[in-house]
Amino acid sequence: MHGRDGFANVNGTQLYYEIAGDGPPLVLIHGFGLDGRMWEAQMAAFTPAYQVIRYDLRGFGRSAVPGVERYTHYEDLQTLLNHLHIERAHILGLSLGGGIAVDFALAYPSMTDHLILAAASALNGFVWPDELAGWFAGFAEAAHSGNMAQAKERWLNCGWFVPAQRQPAVTAHLRQLVADYSGWHFLHKNPVRGLHPPANERLAEIQAPTLVIVGEQDLPFYNHPLADHLAGHIPNAQKVVIPGIGHMVNMEDPPRFNEIVLTFLRQN
Repeated sequence: MHGRDGFANVNGTQLYYEIAGDGPPLVLIHGFGLDGRMWEAQMAAFTPAYQVIRYDLRGFGRSAVPGVERYTHYEDLQTLLNHLHIERAHILGLSLGGGIAVDFALAYPSMTDHLILAAASALNGFVWPDELAGWFAGFAEAAHSGNMAQAKERWLNCGWFVPAQRQPAVTAHLRQLVADYSGWHFLHKNPVRGLHPPANERLAEIQAPTLVIVGEQDLPFYNHPLADHLAGHIPNAQKVVIPGIGHMVNMEDPPRFNEIVLTFLRQN
């Protein structure tokens, strides 16, 4: 698999990216507390047919942490694609990355070929349950007490990762990603902003064919209702539930996940 990697100076920050493969561009957007390395199994599966771009969001992986200036993830992605001379792409986001993918598709419809929302967990304007707010308050409390290791342990043991930890190899991979995470967001107020008006009020505007993927054992009080909401309000959307797995759909069952994504891209 030939490819290249590097750092792009965009919008006053520095983003790390990797590109490999040939064909139509396909962007992979990772989840919170993780980085582009969560897509290892997808790089191998997708690069024979696609030019795959994975990158670390601002504040994660090898990309720079936010400063005090307001910023948006979707504008970071657009500027990164311009830097790479990519005019349009398929956009695949998981968890936090799903919300960013929605914002991008709304802000830059002419740059979005297909939209794939896997285990989407962030949609600007969609109600965030009290239980999740409590989780993040607990992570921040541990980090602010000087115990970042405990904050990360709480993060790894929250409901999003419990099903994944039935698989030792997936557990080891997740633990490595989280060990390398700076924990910046547990300690700082993030000046990120979403699309305005919020994406949740504008789902009917999305023009790209859309696939919503959710693991059967993902959070019943949040991710499943959100998946139904996205599939019901985006005009050209379909939903697939992958049985027997939880939130980290791409890592818990890579063969099934990859097959679903590739079939969708080929048939639409």
